[in-house]
Amino acid sequence: MLDSLRGFAKSWPGKVMGAFLLVGVAGFGINNVIADLGTNTVARVGDQEITSRQFIRAYQNQLNQLAPQLGSIPTAEQAMSLGIPSMVLQNLAQEAGLTQMANNFGLGVSDAKLSDMLRKDSSFWGTLGTFDPSSFKLVLQRSGLTEAEYFEMQGNVARRQQLVLSLFADVQLPNAASTLINRYVADTRTVDYFVLGDTNIETPAEPTEDELAAYLTEHQSQFRTVETRTVQMLELTPAALAATKTVTDAEIAAEYDRTKDSLVRPERRTIEQVVLATEQQVKWFDMGLTNGKTFATLVSEAGLTPTPLGTLSQAEINDSALATAAFGVANDGFVVIDGATGKRAVHVSAIEAGGAPTLEEAKADIAQSLALTAARNDIANVLDQVEELRAAFRPLSEIAERFGLNIYDANVTAGGTELNVLPNLTPEDRSRLSQAIFKSEVGGLTPATQIAGSGNVWFDLKTVDAARDETLDEVRDEVASALTNERTQTALLAAAADAAKRIEAGEAVGDVAASYNVFPQLSTPFTRFGAADGSIDGTVASSVFAGGEGHAGSAVSQDGEHVVFKVVDVIPAEGDLEGQARTSLENEARVGIYGDFVTAVSNEAGLRVNQQALEQTLSLSGQ
Repeated sequence: MLDSLRGFAKSWPGKVMGAFLLVGVAGFGINNVIADLGTNTVARVGDQEITSRQFIRAYQNQLNQLAPQLGSIPTAEQAMSLGIPSMVLQNLAQEAGLTQMANNFGLGVSDAKLSDMLRKDSSFWGTLGTFDPSSFKLVLQRSGLTEAEYFEMQGNVARRQQLVLSLFADVQLPNAASTLINRYVADTRTVDYFVLGDTNIETPAEPTEDELAAYLTEHQSQFRTVETRTVQMLELTPAALAATKTVTDAEIAAEYDRTKDSLVRPERRTIEQVVLATEQQVKWFDMGLTNGKTFATLVSEAGLTPTPLGTLSQAEINDSALATAAFGVANDGFVVIDGATGKRAVHVSAIEAGGAPTLEEAKADIAQSLALTAARNDIANVLDQVEELRAAFRPLSEIAERFGLNIYDANVTAGGTELNVLPNLTPEDRSRLSQAIFKSEVGGLTPATQIAGSGNVWFDLKTVDAARDETLDEVRDEVASALTNERTQTALLAAAADAAKRIEAGEAVGDVAASYNVFPQLSTPFTRFGAADGSIDGTVASSVFAGGEGHAGSAVSQDGEHVVFKVVDVIPAEGDLEGQARTSLENEARVGIYGDFVTAVSNEAGLRVNQQALEQTLSLSGQ
């Protein structure tokens, strides 16, 4: 089927169809809701439905990706202003259009292919870098996906990949374009240059009070405080409550006697492995094993670097072949076994014996377990009492003292990073708690904020320091430094530009450099992206390549240095692009054609939007 599709794409009818798709299709039209869209369908592209679950999942993923950049999850207003709902809908529509076309061509995907995609998805890998069923189930649970939905999605992805690869895999870069690009990329220049700094110009006069005041007025937005909220917080989690519990030695001894038959300290082994990428390496280790050479000696002689896997029990190793091998050799022994991509040598460098722990060895774990059990049994009762005390407007400090819990104080800004004073707070918890703090009022009674691990956090908002303009007395030194630096940079720009004009007029680079008490330097040949040794960076190189031999100018480097230069030599590149560079550019060309193709396909299929369902979905998503 794929060969037929490729053949069709290369034929004249196929090319004509592609031309109509890429050029002749009208703009991206979105019609409103029509009668055949169901209540759980946000939109339809051809015969493909975009359900509310699909939209919510894609929408929330997009919000979570933006959260680190904004400091918190975007609000509904921010999401709308950023165009996130429309962008998500357009992306889903394009995927649906491709899926429909793939289905129309009869493309399919085997269970073996789906299994291979699953094993290669690093989202589901365990500590050993291989597929872990428990990680798979956890990720699906967090994503709100069932196994059936996941495999349906992956099947659609595979079909879309087949479609795209069959149409665009043979796209190549024309030789003429390759030659031109090679000239652009690989042409080199050599320059005489020197660098001007603040020691090469007159020091600007100290600014007056009036000048400082005027500068502050013009740049007031740079000198503002941020809103800061002072809060007092109380955290109630099983771990926090367990820390308040006292476990006696008698209780520990009784628990040890009760459970000692089930207490087993498993044998643990420190394991490392090295991948044997060639047949020669495999033979080398096999011979070394026969001749009694140590793993360290063989690794050193082969020039390989082993990968440490940690100190693990057999049950902690998900790879059954690795577990069997590692626990079947003696201390400092190794064995060669099959790996995912070939052979590998597995070495055990240390062994911690297993067995039944003594009371002293098990004491700390038993005490922690008993305290945590008592806390879990008591936490619901404590939670009710805290809520009653909160309803009676008792201060958090009094509540904390009553239950032996800790009080945490913080001056919180909108980003919420200051909330890290609370132990084990996840990024999602921090964002949610920060938003609650910035929605509260001083003196108001705020409800508990739930956090991960069956926990709750209460807070009292003590003070609010609103964002404000800073006065000159508060930021005098900063303003003076900023103004002086601005004047210095202006003077340096003028000096560099004047120096370049003098060189352009015929003065020798050395004479002009000497007038500024600096020495000129001769660069190594470099491309328009800069010199390999870092002496000329891309910004300066861009100015250099603005002219040919004899061209003089100045530029400010990425490090803020003012570079004055004259082009001494131009060395044209020869031939076409080769190797990885050509491959990368051909991939870029494919990406560009693919983008136009996807847009055309989605336009051809037609997008119909259920506006009522879309608005309801956004409302249910909490945005």
